[in-house]
Amino acid sequence: MKIFELLKSSWKEESNKIAFRGGSYSLIMTAIVLAILIVVNIFSSALPTPLTKYDMSASKLYSITSNTKAVVNALKEDVTIYWIVQSGEEDEVIENLLGKYDSLSDRIEIVKRNPDVYPTFAKQYTDQEVKNNSLVVESGERSRYISYDDIYIQRTNMYTLSSSRYFDGEGTITSAIDYVTTDELPKLYALEGHGEAELPETFSDKINKENIEVEKLSLLKVDSIPEDASALMIYAPSSDISEEEKDLLADYVDGGGKLLVIAGPTEDGILENLYSLLADYDVKVNDGIVVEGSREHYAFRAPYVLLPNMKSHEITDSLIKGNYYPIMPVSSGLTIDSSSGNVTELLHTSDSAYSKIVGYSLSSFEKEEGDIDGPFTLAVAIENFNKGQIIWFASSNLLDDNYNAYSSGANVDLVMNSLSSLIGEREAIAIRSKSLDYEYLTISDSTSSLLKVLMIGVFPLVYLAVGILVIVRRRRMQNETI
Repeated sequence: MKIFELLKSSWKEESNKIAFRGGSYSLIMTAIVLAILIVVNIFSSALPTPLTKYDMSASKLYSITSNTKAVVNALKEDVTIYWIVQSGEEDEVIENLLGKYDSLSDRIEIVKRNPDVYPTFAKQYTDQEVKNNSLVVESGERSRYISYDDIYIQRTNMYTLSSSRYFDGEGTITSAIDYVTTDELPKLYALEGHGEAELPETFSDKINKENIEVEKLSLLKVDSIPEDASALMIYAPSSDISEEEKDLLADYVDGGGKLLVIAGPTEDGILENLYSLLADYDVKVNDGIVVEGSREHYAFRAPYVLLPNMKSHEITDSLIKGNYYPIMPVSSGLTIDSSSGNVTELLHTSDSAYSKIVGYSLSSFEKEEGDIDGPFTLAVAIENFNKGQIIWFASSNLLDDNYNAYSSGANVDLVMNSLSSLIGEREAIAIRSKSLDYEYLTISDSTSSLLKVLMIGVFPLVYLAVGILVIVRRRRMQNETI
C-alpha cells in the first residue's frame, strides 16, 4: 500500500510540474501573441485608409470612383480640405471619405477646424449657419464651402409622399476640387429678350455644383455666338425670336455649336421662327397642348401632366436603370418626319395621346373635332454632320421645382444629362449621389416561422446538447486517467 501511495504521490507531483510548465508556456505564448497584435495594430493605424477598410455596402458608399481618381491624379496645385467639426462629433462616413482623398494624392491635405477653438474661421467662406461636418475646399485664392446638408441630401417624392436619403460627399468634394483648380470652366449662355423664365432654384444649384458658369446673352446685341460658349440654352420663352436671331442660331449649330431648348406651348400661339430650327431637320411642332388618353401615362388625374415613355439613349439610360420617371407638364407634340437617322427620339407619348388645338383655352379633356391624333414625340436629340447638336424638350415647365420634386429629381437629372452630353462628360460632372435607403429582404410567413423555430428552438438545443456531451466526455476521461 505504501508503495502505491508513493507512486500516486509521485505521479501527482509530476502532473503538477507538467501543468505548471504548460501554464507558463501558455502564458508566455499569450504575451507574445498580444505583443504581436499590438505592433500589428499600431502598424495598421499608420496605413492609408484604402488598405485598412473595405467597402461591402450595396451602393459602394465608402468607395471612391474612377472619376474622382482622374480629377485628383491630374492635380497640379495643392488643395486643402478644411473639416469643420467639434471634437467627438465626427461623422464616420465623412471621415472615411476624407481619408480616401488624403491617401490619393500628396497635393491634398485634410485639416480639422474645431468651431469651438476657431469660432470665426468659417465666416471668411460663407454667411450660412455652419453645421458640424461641413467642409471648405481651398486652393490658392479660390474656395468653395460645402454644407453638411449638401453632403446628406433628403429628397421627397411628392407623388408617393415618401422620402429618400442620399450621400453626395464624393460628388460635392470632387466638384469643389475641380472648381478651385480649374481656370476655364464650361460656360452656358442663356438666351434673353423673349420673356424667358428665370432658371429654377434647384436647377441653378445643380449647375453651380457641376461647375458650369451661366451668363445671359441677347442675340440682338451680338453678330455671332461667343466663341467661349460651351452651349447655348433657350429656357421657356413666351414670345418668338426674330428671323435674324433664328439665322444666328442655325449658323451656330451648323458650325458645330450645342443648343439646349426647353420650350412648350405659349398663350400667344406658336413660336414660328424658333420652331423653324426643328423644321430644318424635318421635325414638326404641332399646334395645341398634348393630352393623354392612357391613364398610365399621366399624373395627378391631369391628362396634360404627362408621364412619357423613354427611349434608350445616353441621356435617358441612367433614369431608366434607376426606375425614375420624368414628368412633362403642358407639352407640345413633336412629329418626326425625317428618316435620315440624325434625329433621335428621347421621350414619347402613348398611342392614345392627342393634341388639343385650342391650347390654353381648353375647357374639356375630351377629344374634339380638329384635335390632332398622336402619338407624339416630347423630346429629341439632333446631331448634324459637323457635330452640331440640338436637344429639345417640348415643355416649358419641365424644370419647375414642384414638378421636379414630384418626379424625385428626375426632371433636373434628365436636363443635366443633356448638358453633359452637349458640353462633353467631365469627370466631376459624372459623379452621382448614393442612396442611403436600406433594401429589405421580404420572406413569406412560412419561411419566417421556420427561421424562428430554427433560431429560437433547434439551434440553442443543439448547442446545449453538444456542450453537455463535451463536459461529460472530459470528466469520464479524467476519471479513467486517475
